[in-house]
Amino acid sequence: QVQLVESGGGLVQAGGSLRLSCVASGIIFSIHDMAWYRQAPGKQRELVATSTSGGSTNYAASVKGRFTISRDNAKNTVYLQMNSLKPEDTAVYYCNARHPTRPFTYWGQGTQVTVSS
Repeated sequence: QVQLVESGGGLVQAGGSLRLSCVASGIIFSIHDMAWYRQAPGKQRELVATSTSGGSTNYAASVKGRFTISRDNAKNTVYLQMNSLKPEDTAVYYCNARHPTRPFTYWGQGTQVTVSS
């Protein structure tokens, strides 16, 4: 059974920082591409950052320079360090795992991030 469990969300003032974690089980973590998505109220889910199994990272333009995605394959964990947070970063953040060659994708339950102005 595949599980992705996010943690680290919360309430923070604008300009503050949070670090999200996502622990995966039931998959061979090291071969999966990992990503963070977010969904704000009334908006579609959007891609925030990706970390491929090969070590590449990519970011949405809105978070580039402020957010950093990283992974620890030994701990089956992907992180999202979020700095200089803005009220528009308020959303539920979801962890995603995608098999590189098969049509398998998995989601966590989400963690709420709220940034107050």
